[in-house]
Amino acid sequence: MRSRFFAALGLVLGLASPAIAADVTPAPVDAAPLPVASDWRFQATFYGWLSGIDGNVGVRGLGPVKIDVTPIDAIKDLDGAVMASFGATHENWMILTDFMWAKISQDGDIRDTGYGYDYSQTQITIQGLVGYQLPLGVTNLQLSATAGFRYQNLSADLSVGPNLLPISVGDSGAVQWIDPTVGLYAHYDINDRWFINALGDIGGFGVGSNLTWQAFGALGYNWTKTVSTSIGYRAIYEDYESGGFVYDTTQQGVFAGVGIHF
Repeated sequence: MRSRFFAALGLVLGLASPAIAADVTPAPVDAAPLPVASDWRFQATFYGWLSGIDGNVGVRGLGPVKIDVTPIDAIKDLDGAVMASFGATHENWMILTDFMWAKISQDGDIRDTGYGYDYSQTQITIQGLVGYQLPLGVTNLQLSATAGFRYQNLSADLSVGPNLLPISVGDSGAVQWIDPTVGLYAHYDINDRWFINALGDIGGFGVGSNLTWQAFGALGYNWTKTVSTSIGYRAIYEDYESGGFVYDTTQQGVFAGVGIHF
């Protein structure tokens, strides 16, 4: 503390009189450490996915029945949804996580049978992946090979009965499974404002489901350094069958999101 005081005093005297400064040597002052810049970049995204479901669903040996919920139907059949993702990049590495919760319900006729069905499901999907950028050397293009997982938790209720009679047979069940996935992720900067993101993966391989795949593409715009928006199309296919539970469906539709970068 005393050395800092005399150093400051010597500096003041030196500014006031060059002659005195020639005879006064200020004590050394330790320089404050410079802040270390972090190479990590993060992004939190909140989005809505207007997805329809098309495929075959069976519960505990009941069915399977053909389910066809179009993206337009999803507006009235959707009972609730929460969707968000979080990503991070560091040098050539990237980490991406995604969470979706959605509940839908639908009733309809089983084609050419005279029977109808009433179906509802609550679905939780959690995805995670790690990617490494490939050395392409293409300006503004980043292409990464990815490896990760997709976790599904599905609760379903299904009842089937003749259309002309007030009787039906129903059952419910809950299943969960996890699939390993491999794929590619691409990011292309059109300019300093516009960009394109794309992702494709495939997995399952009998570990959880027989087969699963995902594909999406989005066009985005950077409003500021911290806020961006995007709109695109996404599809997820699942072919899972176990213990009388059948879930062979494709979810697809338009999505839009807001990203926060920091």
